[in-house]
Amino acid sequence: MRTLVIGGGIAGTATALGLRRAGLDVEVYESRPDAARDIGAFLTLASNGMRALTQLDAAGAVGRAGYPLTSMRVLDAGGAEIAHVPLGEAADPVLRYRCLRRGELSAVLRAEAVRRGVPVRHGARLTGVEQGPDGVTARFADGTTATGDLLIGADGLRSAVREALDPGVRPVHAGQRVFYGYTDTAPAAPGDALITMVRGSTAAFGYAVSPLGETSWFARVPGGPGAGAGEDTAADRRELLLGLLRQDRTPAAGLVEATTGELMVTDATEIPIGTRWRHGRALLVGDAAHAASPATGQGASMALEDAVVLAKCLRDAPGTEAALVRYEALRRPRVEHNVTASGALSRGGAPGARRDGPPPPRPGEADLVRHLDWTTDLWETTDDAGA
Repeated sequence: MRTLVIGGGIAGTATALGLRRAGLDVEVYESRPDAARDIGAFLTLASNGMRALTQLDAAGAVGRAGYPLTSMRVLDAGGAEIAHVPLGEAADPVLRYRCLRRGELSAVLRAEAVRRGVPVRHGARLTGVEQGPDGVTARFADGTTATGDLLIGADGLRSAVREALDPGVRPVHAGQRVFYGYTDTAPAAPGDALITMVRGSTAAFGYAVSPLGETSWFARVPGGPGAGAGEDTAADRRELLLGLLRQDRTPAAGLVEATTGELMVTDATEIPIGTRWRHGRALLVGDAAHAASPATGQGASMALEDAVVLAKCLRDAPGTEAALVRYEALRRPRVEHNVTASGALSRGGAPGARRDGPPPPRPGEADLVRHLDWTTDLWETTDDAGA
């Protein structure tokens, strides 16, 4: 089977690694003109994401690119610690949460794909998808085409594949603006494998400190789509955020004040649940199919799960159609629960309500280890995918 993967980010390269391991002929097409690293915001990979990476034989490489997080503390608006709990499977060094930048994760996965012989073509901006009885063809802006048996749209929130196949589906705003920044001059203790969440009166804030002393932080604040877009400079954006954070007695304002670089600002967005993933010989995965707001911190981990489960379904099922049906049955309840839970956190309740930390139990949690274990057969398994 020849498979075209559109998108060379986290979801696309992870999917390519899974498909290659399953024995498929796979090529990745990325719209960016070269492999220059987009550093981007920081993210945390939860234990389920690290478990998926172990099945792709990439957990070691990703682990070396980031640093572990073994516990989470929660502060209230007055700066008092109200909780301190272990994170995920902290006792297992391989499955510990990892903190790293989005671009670093993409670069590691891309390097692994290339090392294993997966072709990655850059500068391939998709302009159309054509399907026939014997194959699917991707058309690119430079006039070239590629034809395969299956096309995987792994090209993110603003997926060109989704636009080509289902143009009526659009991301929707999830009620918040999200700020990200970094500082290496903040007065925070490095190397304690701790992430701190702050339940502020008007903003949710979180930060972690690397072993080298760099603090990565985020802030989620209420606001409509594009709110604050009129603030054109980093100083304006910082003051907008500081005006909210200074209302509380927490470390948040000090961390933002110590950030001298430009702040990253984006909308919290999601793909509405119930949208189509499969379109004949094309399938959407990762954020292209089920993007969630960042509140639960599960976006990358869910995409990594997708990569493993899809590869196993294509390996185990008696045909492509059966494989895609099985894949969707296994994945949809789980990822759409995450979209719903994360959106509820982003849209928020009263100030001070629980807004951070691991998501509520998701459908399929009890069966996740078996679903991800490369040695199990996903076609023969009889568990309820939504249980």
